[in-house]
Amino acid sequence: MAKYSFLEPFKFFNKDVVLKNRVIIPPMTECMAFHDGTVTEDEVDYYKKHSGGVGMYITAVANVNNEGKGFEGELSIADDKFIPGLHKLASAIQRNGTKAIVQIFSAGRMSSTAILRGKKPVSASAIAAVRAGSEEPRSLSETEIEQTIKDFGQAARRAIEAGFDGVEIYGANTYLIQQFFSPHSNQRADKWGGSVENRMQFPLAVISEVQRVVTEYATKPFIIGYRISPEEIEKPGITFDQTLAFVDVLKDQPIDYLHVSMGNVWRKSLTDESITTPLNETIKEHLQGKVPMIVVGDVQTPEDAAKATDAGFDLVGIGRQSIREPQWVQKIEHNDESSIRYKISPDDLDELGVKKPFLDILMALSGPTGIPLTTSVKTDRQNANAVLDYVLSGGK
Repeated sequence: MAKYSFLEPFKFFNKDVVLKNRVIIPPMTECMAFHDGTVTEDEVDYYKKHSGGVGMYITAVANVNNEGKGFEGELSIADDKFIPGLHKLASAIQRNGTKAIVQIFSAGRMSSTAILRGKKPVSASAIAAVRAGSEEPRSLSETEIEQTIKDFGQAARRAIEAGFDGVEIYGANTYLIQQFFSPHSNQRADKWGGSVENRMQFPLAVISEVQRVVTEYATKPFIIGYRISPEEIEKPGITFDQTLAFVDVLKDQPIDYLHVSMGNVWRKSLTDESITTPLNETIKEHLQGKVPMIVVGDVQTPEDAAKATDAGFDLVGIGRQSIREPQWVQKIEHNDESSIRYKISPDDLDELGVKKPFLDILMALSGPTGIPLTTSVKTDRQNANAVLDYVLSGGK
């Protein structure tokens, strides 16, 4: 019996795939790719340094087509020319038995004309996001919707050819797939919009196409994950009841796990004070044991992770803590928990593989004027951790 439940192996319910433990690294933006989405050596080095201990590592997002790019330095899986670099990335993650998953997405309206090099962002409907500087997107035609679905399938094919162990379909955090499910961003009058059932059709079609491609091209078990955000604060926005209706459908889809994106594993509703049970607990009940569940959010210590897996959640993600301490799992396994690093200083950045432009992006996201790493060591350490906390919580 392992010292902690999260150190025990995990076998996926419907695939002959076993993770060496129940700890995963969730996708985190590091902005290290080249401008066209090609993998860089710095990126490969970063993933190599931070994998190895965990059972599964999910990469930062990779766009599935040219309209899907959401920010500079983002990975792309939109063309076969990216396969060699993606193969290096997968191999870097897998070198010590960690399973490598690439997250595939389209940014939709969470992009800009500048990022898309003169093209207008796209979405389910021509409605701008509720955030400063948002542009009104162009509504996708039915033909374009069908092509985008195919683009997700081709992204899965490239992931297979690059040697990944699976893909995670990114249906969370306000990007295109969530935009189709949201009553705020999807106000279409055709089969892709209107009722909550119609708004499910795009994500369900993406899942179906990815599964079709996996069946055609995979020569070994290949994981298909799906990520959701359970609520939106916009009015109208996705309510928890709507998410539960979606989960009731998702549990019978050909997915191998459901990944719930939240800032705290035990968070309750942001919009409905009458909900007194942590959202993850209710989602788990609705899955009825049919689909494994990944929970994430403010998991830093072994006790935090054990609380989640002891409560019956199948897999638990460590985000910011995996940046601070790449050897988190190994130190726990070796009964060396006292040496786990919970804070970092600028002197640690090379060891952690945090180099430009990753560091520049972290600093830029820390606030309007950034946080300089040029004062005292004590202040530097405080600043570095403040930046990580800000960025890894989604800037909220």
